[in-house]
Amino acid sequence: MNVRAFMITVTSVTSVSEAPSAAASSAPPAPARPVSQVATALELLLVYSGILLYIWRWQTTHPRAWAPLLAVVLVSHIAHRDTARKLGLTTVGLRTNAEAVLPLMAALYLPLLAYGFARHTLALVAPGAQTLKWFTSYGLWAAFQQYLAQSYFHNRLMSVVRSRRLSSLLVGIMFGATHIPNPVLVGATTIAGIIFSEAFARHRNIWPLALAHTAGAFLIAAVAPASLIHNMRVGPGYFFYCVR
Repeated sequence: MNVRAFMITVTSVTSVSEAPSAAASSAPPAPARPVSQVATALELLLVYSGILLYIWRWQTTHPRAWAPLLAVVLVSHIAHRDTARKLGLTTVGLRTNAEAVLPLMAALYLPLLAYGFARHTLALVAPGAQTLKWFTSYGLWAAFQQYLAQSYFHNRLMSVVRSRRLSSLLVGIMFGATHIPNPVLVGATTIAGIIFSEAFARHRNIWPLALAHTAGAFLIAAVAPASLIHNMRVGPGYFFYCVR
């Protein structure tokens, strides 16, 4: 065998041996191991149960119980090696997320705006200090809710549930259930939760979601009947709110 033939043979053998490696590198990531999936599912169940218990019981009997719940979430981020980008807390995906969710939510909010102006519960006035304060404070609260719903719960569910649509549906239902028994908020947050989850699954960023959440809360608070909205209270506080 001459040198040229020998080199051709070696090259062909090397190409064949490297083919499986190249195919493996281009394949999608393998799903989490069954044990890891079970552990993640149990973690989600524990944290979500704790949130429901806090809403219905602990906020009056153990008002600081939110601290250990938040600690579990933060420790989970460390254990799973979550990055700010994976959690949707950076500017990556900000524009694409906004382009996906804000026009849709604006279309949903237009009927509320029309209803509010028709019923004179909304009026075009220059925003005062109190309005700006409300938007700022509630905006922070909305961002925190989206952080829990998307950055934590949806991230974890997507590692357990293969279907992104199913995980988005579950997050929406879970988000809506935390607003029981308020009928207005349960319906609104379930629908919005599904839409926000779909947007987050495609474009990991929570900031446009928080903005849409804040605007929607403002409109609902303005146009919903007081006999139903009960000052946007949830849990047992809904039953003890007196409409004046």
